[in-house]
Amino acid sequence: MNETIRQLTGDDFQALQDMDTGIDDDYVIRVFDRISTGPNRIFGLFQDGQLASIGGYTIFAGSYAMLGRMRSDVRFRGQSLSSRLMAHVRDAALEHPGIRFVGANTQEFNLPAQRVLEKIGLSRQAELFSAITGTVEIFETGAAPWRKIDSHDEKMRWLEAVYIRSGRVFPLECYYPFPATPDLFSGEALAQWDFHENPARDRIVITKHDVKKYDYLHTIYPWEDLFDQPGLWETLRAPFEKIRHDSREGAFVWIDLTRAQASKLPDGHPFDLPSPWFLYGTELD
Repeated sequence: MNETIRQLTGDDFQALQDMDTGIDDDYVIRVFDRISTGPNRIFGLFQDGQLASIGGYTIFAGSYAMLGRMRSDVRFRGQSLSSRLMAHVRDAALEHPGIRFVGANTQEFNLPAQRVLEKIGLSRQAELFSAITGTVEIFETGAAPWRKIDSHDEKMRWLEAVYIRSGRVFPLECYYPFPATPDLFSGEALAQWDFHENPARDRIVITKHDVKKYDYLHTIYPWEDLFDQPGLWETLRAPFEKIRHDSREGAFVWIDLTRAQASKLPDGHPFDLPSPWFLYGTELD
């Protein structure tokens, strides 16, 4: 049997559509043009000319490679195709100069994907719950919204204190957390994020508009007192209302929570809380 691995192009789109992955309405097909160009690459493993498995990577902030989009045709499963393909994808990502982290994100129940990632040398780095809700009003207390921080230097001081010194995972985008380093926080990226500081100046909440089919107010808050800080949810109201007003597909608040934070969600909370995501990865010297 002849086996080859190569980068996919638009000429392979029909072969991609012909795969039987068992996934209904697969987003990889819907957005193939976008995830196979620019900082994104998709590779395919072919057996006797038939596309049997796919996977790819995206480069973030010039230094972080995130692997993913693993799919195999059900007619070819059981042959360790994903492991061979993703080892090739990992090596292709490492050819980019300046890569300091290679990782992948997969849900807790996806044991086959976890086995593939471990086979190619990635280890579990962090666990996050993606908590999603269409309302914030239920948590408001009537307190004033927090002070907005506009200064680049102030933002960096907060990031240095809370994330960079500890190497804590920072959710750069919905679905894409990375170990925090200065490389992750370019001036352009900081300009996209809104920082708000509480009156005691010992807490911040970070937000930005993110789009992953739906519109999200991606919210980052690293402490466990998410529901005990007056004014925090009032701070989220205005940006969320703006996103909801302009959204066509639907708008939601997305907050990445640790297990400790998730355990403190109040009874009857409005969050959709699927199984946690595991970040796998390896840092390079």
